[in-house]
Amino acid sequence: MGVPLFDFAANIGKKVFNRGEDSAKSGEKLKQHIEKNNPGLTDIKVTVASGAATVSGKAKDQAAFEKAVLIAGNVEGVSKVEAAALKVPAPAASAKPAEPSTFVLVEEGDSLWGIAERAYGNGARYTEIFAANKEVIEDPDLIFPGQKLRIPKG
Repeated sequence: MGVPLFDFAANIGKKVFNRGEDSAKSGEKLKQHIEKNNPGLTDIKVTVASGAATVSGKAKDQAAFEKAVLIAGNVEGVSKVEAAALKVPAPAASAKPAEPSTFVLVEEGDSLWGIAERAYGNGARYTEIFAANKEVIEDPDLIFPGQKLRIPKG
């Protein structure tokens, strides 16, 4: 399973809830946001307190786990995502365990093409990064500094 605690930039991302809002209400709004683009989670529970989102439930696989963390973390007002209680099933005995993706912090001037060029040595593979992050990127030409993206192995 991936690292259970992830850091994010709290002052950027999609606006899902209001700062200072009741934590129960913030948690419910963030849960709805995750469910809107559900990457393969069941029994989702989300709490938000002091900028930290705690996500629990069951992920269908490692990719769903990683996507859920990114959906929650790329929200304005969230600085950390705690996902230790988000369970990923063990792979079948005959299957090779999925390698966790790497993550990249988008910097000023970055493009998906440039990120793909650095990650894979081929900028044309930006479509793979876009597909792997479709829950947090609506347009491949619109990424922003401070956003975190997953880079699948390969």
